Amino acid sequence: MATHDAPPNPEVGTQVRTGDIVTNYHDIGSGQSSPVLLLHGSGPGVSAWANWRLTIGALSPRFRVVAPDLAGFGYTQVPEAIEYTRARWLDQIVGFLDALGLDKVHVVGNSFGGSMALALAIAHPERVDRLVLMGAVGVPFEITPGLDAVWGYQPSLDAMGRLMRETFAYDASLVTDELVRMRYAASTRPGVQEAFAAMFPAPRQRWVDAMAHAEADLRAIPHTTLLVHGRDDVVIPVSTTLTMLEWISDSQAHIFGRCGHWTQIEHADAFAALLTSFFDAGAPY
Repeated sequence: MATHDAPPNPEVGTQVRTGDIVTNYHDIGSGQSSPVLLLHGSGPGVSAWANWRLTIGALSPRFRVVAPDLAGFGYTQVPEAIEYTRARWLDQIVGFLDALGLDKVHVVGNSFGGSMALALAIAHPERVDRLVLMGAVGVPFEITPGLDAVWGYQPSLDAMGRLMRETFAYDASLVTDELVRMRYAASTRPGVQEAFAAMFPAPRQRWVDAMAHAEADLRAIPHTTLLVHGRDDVVIPVSTTLTMLEWISDSQAHIFGRCGHWTQIEHADAFAALLTSFFDAGAPY
C-alpha cells in the first residue's frame, strides 16, 4: 500500500537559540537595502507565518525578510517558568537580531508587534532604519470589546470563527471554514492555550497599559515612520494611529477604508506596495 507523507508545516521555519529561548523564524529573500523585520500580533494560535505569509511573499523578491515567532507564540520554544513581559520580548528580539548578524533593519510591527517595534526603536534606535506600525498597540487607550474578546479567547471552533469573521476581518467572506479550522487547530496544540492565557489574564486593561509607551519616548523617536490602520478596526481603534501621528515627529499615516484589523490580508497588494515604496524612499542611491 502506498503511503503519503504529510506536507511540511509552513509555519515551522529555522530555529536559533538565544539564551533560554529557541526562536522559530522565517528568513526569505535578499536585497541591497536594510533587511525587513516583521513582528506579528497576539491573536490566539498566531505565528509569524500565519500573520505575514502574504507580506513575506510580496516583499522577498526585493528584500531579505525575517519573521520570528515571539516567545509564547507559534513554534518558538520557551522555558517553563517564563514570565511574558515587554522587556522579555525585547530581549528576545535583540538577541535574535544579534544571532543573525543584523545590525540595522526596517521594522514592521502589527498590533502587539507594533508595541514591540516601538520598544526596539526607543531602546535601540541604532538598530532601526525605517519603522512601520500597523494597527499598533503602544499608546494609551481604553480596551475595546474586540481586543478583550481576542485576549480572552477560550478554544472552540465556534469561538475562533466568531473572532475571525466578526472581530478581525471587515469582509467576513475572506474567512473560509478551512481557515477557521486551521487557526483553531493551531490554538489547541499542546501548551499553546496555556501560554496564551498566561499572557493577558483579566482584567485586561492593565495589559494595554503595560504595552503603552511614554509620550516623551514617542516624541523622541527619530525614525521616519509609516502608520497604517484599517478604518473599521474594532480590535485596536484607529485613534491610536492618530495619537502616534501627533507624537512621532517624522511620521505619516495611511488609513484603509473597508478594512478591519487585517490590513496585510484584506489589502495585501496595496499594503505590500506601500511598504516597498516607503522602504525604497529611504534607500541610498
